[in-house]
Amino acid sequence: MPEPRSDAPLTAPGEILHVGAADYPGLDEWRSLPLRQQPDWHDHEDFDSAYAELSAHPPLVFAGEVDKLKRRLAKVANGEAFLLQGGDCAETFDGVSADRISAKIKTILQMAVVLTYGASLPVVKMGRMAGQYAKPRSSDVETRDGVTLPTFRGEIVNGFAFTEESRLPDPKRMVAAYHKSAATLNLVRAFTEGGFADLRAVQQWNKGFMANPAHARYEQLAGEIDRAVRFMEACGADFEGLKRTEFYAAHEALLLDYERALTRIDSRTGKPYVTSGHFVWIGERTRELDGAHMDYLSRVQNPVGVKLGPSTTAETVLEIIDKLDPEREPGRLTFIVRMGAGNVREKLPPLVEAVRDSGAKVVWVTDPMHGNTITADNGYKTRRFDDILDEVRGFFQVHRELGTYPGGLHVEMTGDDVAECLGGSDVVDESAFDRGYESLVDPRLNHKQSLELAFLVAESLTEVS
Repeated sequence: MPEPRSDAPLTAPGEILHVGAADYPGLDEWRSLPLRQQPDWHDHEDFDSAYAELSAHPPLVFAGEVDKLKRRLAKVANGEAFLLQGGDCAETFDGVSADRISAKIKTILQMAVVLTYGASLPVVKMGRMAGQYAKPRSSDVETRDGVTLPTFRGEIVNGFAFTEESRLPDPKRMVAAYHKSAATLNLVRAFTEGGFADLRAVQQWNKGFMANPAHARYEQLAGEIDRAVRFMEACGADFEGLKRTEFYAAHEALLLDYERALTRIDSRTGKPYVTSGHFVWIGERTRELDGAHMDYLSRVQNPVGVKLGPSTTAETVLEIIDKLDPEREPGRLTFIVRMGAGNVREKLPPLVEAVRDSGAKVVWVTDPMHGNTITADNGYKTRRFDDILDEVRGFFQVHRELGTYPGGLHVEMTGDDVAECLGGSDVVDESAFDRGYESLVDPRLNHKQSLELAFLVAESLTEVS
């Protein structure tokens, strides 16, 4: 079939996604394969009803949006754009509020403006939001003071409080996560399509935050953009790109019961799409080639990411390409590299060389967060901002030396003034954790640190362009 027009209505009569995908060949093959990081809840009295309810709900995103994102990512793969992914380590139900969502979007928009203006490249904006409720864990159980309970796997599975009732996996939480994701997406669309993202308000996005060197730099850049916009308006140029922006939702496709229940068959093409988000990725702990996650995501049409840690081999990377992108479709596959600052310059080059020499067109993205996690002296899980910066620099250095394109940045961040990662120009130290540490799982960059990182990436992009 011909590719649908990018401006085609997403909800035109007869063109919505079919509800359910019960009879599509192969979509349930994953159930017979090794399946990691899943809760034990299939015998729960509410599992069948929760799964059936999810399967009957409308899609959270539409196939036309997913296809558009894939075209945008194809440009990233070709070195014509840059991908920015950012958001919470693990979303919380209580975090679904207008203030917190707008703060995250505002921060991502600011980072994107810095990248676009500094590197003269379009930026594909993507939030780790509206679905990032499940988290992989290193152990199935947690023990405190002699009491052993199931580990916290994210609010889509169980509660954070260390009680037997809270830690019991509850499939009704999948339905709650669906509704929280729908509310989040509704607000995201309102913000990005309804004037909130208007570049003529670029200076307003910085209001409400305390001044620091990164913000002073941003104010200067915002003033330059404002003058450029007013110049264009004076010349009679008035285009929609100034007034709104595209914003995509992404999450780790960890909980396969949730992803399967929200898979729909596109009535235009007859092919399956995961409709829980535009972009989904497979984590470092679940990317076995013969595993359930790899099998399931090989069968859907969404653009897919795969996290690659320092133990990844060139052979494995090529096998992943064959599994997930056998047709070598630009925009289909993204490699999200999480090596650690001490490993990236040594471990990444063989992978990039192998992909380059194979002729495959993938998007290379740096995740400078997950390989740099440490435990502070006072017991908090944290990351040093200097290590994060160093891994980003190493990622760009590798691609510069190999003649390949560093296509994106993937960070755990928030728009709030938290204290979870050490360092930054407005220094966060361990003494700030007791009052400013809010994450339930992994530490995030705060608003100021995120903006500071964006300036570094913009400078690095200028060097490789």
